Amino acid sequence: MTQSDILIRAPRPGDHARLSAIWYTASREAHGFLGEDRLRAQRKLIETQYLPGSELWLACRQDRPMGFIGLLGAFIGGLFVAPEQQGQGIGRALVAHAAGLKGRLELEVYSANARACAFYRGLGFVEVSRRPDDDEGLPFETLRLRREA
Repeated sequence: MTQSDILIRAPRPGDHARLSAIWYTASREAHGFLGEDRLRAQRKLIETQYLPGSELWLACRQDRPMGFIGLLGAFIGGLFVAPEQQGQGIGRALVAHAAGLKGRLELEVYSANARACAFYRGLGFVEVSRRPDDDEGLPFETLRLRREA
């Protein structure tokens, strides 16, 4: 499969269960340092608050979601691609779609997630600040990245 077979679309009724599953499997790989209990607790927040409260765009193949981006204005609240689909241009397509809609983009990423940091830097994001703690006050360093329009 190629990047040309990726369709970006808005969510439809019934998509949130698939998005939650993508979030969870991708987070277990990328954020395993957070621990399983914390990821399970975060999944409930993803399902009840973040998915319903974000501007979502889904990357689909044959109308099946393979990844998604959640936007809060021009802030990328989350970008997740099913692990078996990573490295195939889905994340790049979602960021390009978001940039087309919003222009300048910002996000936060855990510094321990080296693969995501490299991905975003490869797309032209630059570090504008860092914090020693995450949003919950736990000692997981986060980086704030920005890409100009």
